[in-house]
Amino acid sequence: MQSLSKRTAGFTDSVIRRMTRVSNQYGAVNLSQGFPDFDPPRAILDRLAEVSREDFHQYSVTWGAQNLREALAAKQSHYMGFPIDPDREITITCGSTEAMMAAMMTVANPGDRVVVFSPFYENYGADTILCGAEPIYVPLTPPDFRFDPEVLEDAFRQRPKALILCNPSNPCGRVFTRVELEIIAALAEKYDAYVITDEVYEHIVYAPHRHVYFAALPGMRQRTISCSSLSKTYSITGWRLGYTIAPPEITDRIKKVHDFLTVGAAAPLQEAVIPGLNFGQDYYDALLAEYTHKRNLFLRGLDALGLPHSTPEGAYYVLLDISEFGYDSDLRFCEDLAEKVGVGAVPGSSFFREPVNHLIRFHFAKKDETLLDALNRLESLRAKIPAKGKGADRICRI
Repeated sequence: MQSLSKRTAGFTDSVIRRMTRVSNQYGAVNLSQGFPDFDPPRAILDRLAEVSREDFHQYSVTWGAQNLREALAAKQSHYMGFPIDPDREITITCGSTEAMMAAMMTVANPGDRVVVFSPFYENYGADTILCGAEPIYVPLTPPDFRFDPEVLEDAFRQRPKALILCNPSNPCGRVFTRVELEIIAALAEKYDAYVITDEVYEHIVYAPHRHVYFAALPGMRQRTISCSSLSKTYSITGWRLGYTIAPPEITDRIKKVHDFLTVGAAAPLQEAVIPGLNFGQDYYDALLAEYTHKRNLFLRGLDALGLPHSTPEGAYYVLLDISEFGYDSDLRFCEDLAEKVGVGAVPGSSFFREPVNHLIRFHFAKKDETLLDALNRLESLRAKIPAKGKGADRICRI
């Protein structure tokens, strides 16, 4: 038999999804894979019930139903601050995962280089490799997760085709300031690079931080592919509805890539989500208020347990420093955490290019009672997983 693809030889399965399976195996509270355990908005669910009895069971337009693209264009034009053409600048995808992959395949040739901040959502490196490109990793240094402009320019001096920007960031919860984004913009302009953004947490940004859309910066709209998802904003992660917003000449290419990747997103779900896109500002204010409450509830609980952690500026993830337990493998720690303590987490090493094995990621997109259950279980952490002494000095202490 001939050998399989060299490109995918080094791939593992998704560690995030694996930890959900581990959590299920041990009946652990799943704070690993980032999906909520509460219902989507009632208006969306009611429309879904109606759609099941209507004529939306066949293919939609490949790049997204007309009324969905129009509703999305109206919403995003309002929040992004510039007019968006629903016909020439939007592609509806099967989640933001496909949106990012379609964007990467649109801009990157085999042998190109792509800048990726570390820590990063695990798909970014894989997307780059699947395109035959080479990632250039630039560290975001804990505990504040800021980049060094000189190090970033060193990466740009290698003439990358694009930079991937996750803002707010998964897993570290960093919200990039306007000044930082302007530094990135100046380098993208200077070295003629595209910027592919992942902005799925655009409405989950904690005061006093503010989300700035990269495409809205002066001169950046023409070189930016804005990728996002409806999953987190409307608590419908299983619906797999994402999108790209880009200039017409880029969108034309994205549509073709998307067509051959997936044909199109699920037609009934495209129809059912439209009421959410028509929500007013009160919905987004309530969403942020609820996640602010959950963040505060969970972080207070971790503080009471004396567990060192990051403080997210956006999104709904917390990095916990497990140095005191002295594990050489954060994956093994997470497996023991699920089995012995009953709480699921993701090993931090799956997000970092650097040799990090003392951080784990929790998420708090759960009902209050679920978070309190997890915190109650974590009270027994040190009894069930005794500390082996302080770990050695780490390069990424929280």
